[in-house]
Amino acid sequence: MHWSELSADILATLKRGAVIPAHPLALDGQRRFDERRQRALTRYYLDAGVGGLAVGVHSTQFAIREKGLYQPVLAQAMRNTRDWCDPARPVVMIAGAAGRTAQAVAEAQVARGEGYHAAMLSLAAMKGASVDELIEHCAAVAAVMPLVGFYLQPAVGGIALPAAFWQRFAALDNVVAIKMAPFDRYKTLDVIRGVVAARAEGRVALYTGNDDHIVLDLVQPFAVRRGDETVTVRIRGGLLGHWSVWTKPAVALFDRIQAAVRSGRIDAELLALDSRVTDCNSAFFDVANGFAGCIAGCHEVLRRQGLLEGTWCLDPAEGLSPGQAGEITRVCREHADLADDAFVAANLERWLA
Repeated sequence: MHWSELSADILATLKRGAVIPAHPLALDGQRRFDERRQRALTRYYLDAGVGGLAVGVHSTQFAIREKGLYQPVLAQAMRNTRDWCDPARPVVMIAGAAGRTAQAVAEAQVARGEGYHAAMLSLAAMKGASVDELIEHCAAVAAVMPLVGFYLQPAVGGIALPAAFWQRFAALDNVVAIKMAPFDRYKTLDVIRGVVAARAEGRVALYTGNDDHIVLDLVQPFAVRRGDETVTVRIRGGLLGHWSVWTKPAVALFDRIQAAVRSGRIDAELLALDSRVTDCNSAFFDVANGFAGCIAGCHEVLRRQGLLEGTWCLDPAEGLSPGQAGEITRVCREHADLADDAFVAANLERWLA
């Protein structure tokens, strides 16, 4: 499947920019897949106004593969989206693909079979590979369906990827977007420089995954020299684990940012939100403990709202870090206006039905 086969509405949504939460995995007390609460989460995101969903990615837990949950989780998210949404509403569905080449290709084939629009490719399993080997790997997956690049921060398993890699990656014809999540300004610039060098800025939509710098990523222009010209590009949307919680206010913030960018009037209050959102992320993602509780932290916010029953992860050793719950309580108190507790409370029973 080539990106030119996607509907005009899906392509327009992806290129214009959208709020795309990284979908968590709902488990019960025995760490079994909780389909009812997983369905409720999908409904929550859709009613919050998101433009897409990313499923089978880091926030969904990479361990779904060894547990035999990859296809069931993808299938349920697609089914729930189709059942809950107006058919005319474009929702960009992105599936995570991971592992060495044979596994990543097989996962892309599953995602394509389930009706997903693109595969977001994690390169964590390719640690030690050369740039040539990485590009060959990416090209094999891109032959199956449109590709979203993924710069995963090394703290949670990602590998360093130079600008030369991103230039060659962006030159692959079936690449439609790149999620930049190195949590590093220099490495983020490497991606942008690579896309511009490949002359792919018109085809490849840039998405922030830098949960530590969401607002500024979305408001600032990036000026890159290409020969004798200066090319200015923008990060169009966000594909974020952070946006798996407090999603309705995130959609409102994103709409506000896009309106400010269009008008050219970006005020100090909007810029100041960057530090407030980052402060929330420090608690949700457990920065104090090297991101050890980043998945469980998001689960805890959803648990407090009633969307999840607990914070369980597939790995019994993975959970909230010491002191993390207290930090979440602090940011919930100090940044209550960024939360959507009332929205969730008003709709929870309907989503769980």
